Amino acid sequence: MEKLTTADFQALAELRYQIRRFLRFSEQAARSAGLEPHQHQLLLTLKGLPEGSRPRIGEVAERLQIRHHSAVELVNRLARKGYVRRKRGEQDHREVLLELTAKGEKVLGELSLHHRRELRTQGRTLVAALKRVVEHA
Repeated sequence: MEKLTTADFQALAELRYQIRRFLRFSEQAARSAGLEPHQHQLLLTLKGLPEGSRPRIGEVAERLQIRHHSAVELVNRLARKGYVRRKRGEQDHREVLLELTAKGEKVLGELSLHHRRELRTQGRTLVAALKRVVEHA
């Protein structure tokens, strides 16, 4: 069995710390914009889906690693606030697709610029921590 060294544990702990710092920043930024962190993540997921992906509840749930019914509830809350809307598929009218509203686009754009600025200042530290873990692997 492979043994971990003190340096391995230190590298893993530093990576965890740097990830948590960024996530805390992200959570606070979302709340300052009037969103819960999971709501912000859902908006970003919709906007950033890989090409060829369909913006459906199941896809969002998978990418957020949450249960289908939790994704439905998140979408319901965001729809009530005017950030997302549901629409029927053009080919299959049974299909329900999600899209950002202008309000959702605006708040996501502002949050994303804020996140990019944070990553430009703190990103090197995060990348360095990741490199240490990978190099020790």
